[in-house]
Amino acid sequence: MKLMEVVGVRVEMPSNQPIVLLKESDGDRYLPIWIGAVEATAIAFAQQGMLPQRPLTHDLFKDVIEALGSQLRTVNITALREGIFFADLVFTGGVEVSARPSDSIALALRTGASIFASEDVLDEAGVSIPDEQDDEVEKFREFLDNVTPEDFDRGA
Repeated sequence: MKLMEVVGVRVEMPSNQPIVLLKESDGDRYLPIWIGAVEATAIAFAQQGMLPQRPLTHDLFKDVIEALGSQLRTVNITALREGIFFADLVFTGGVEVSARPSDSIALALRTGASIFASEDVLDEAGVSIPDEQDDEVEKFREFLDNVTPEDFDRGA
């Protein structure tokens, strides 16, 4: 398993489909995962440190985990089958729960849990970005600094 960092979310054109982009902490591979608009908003909120007036679903789940005296230790992106990513939430005491990667990432950002991806997933879906393309990555980071959750509202 490789430690991953959340680069951010963006909307893929022309499909208007949100993507969360992860990067190997000690490598040059990126892992793009297509996600839903609600999850994109939840991830963007967490990255921007925005706190809603009332808890969103991921905030509620975080609060329930804490109220039960548990802790989310890691998020493991474990498989890619027929174009669908799979993840596990790993809690204190070794309890594991299967979850969608998008929900898992949103929760990890709220709890400070580490995110890992299996070598198999990275080998199959990871994209290496050579140094000469670092400028494109920097442009993407600038986009992420300016994107708002409303940018992911499909109804707009």
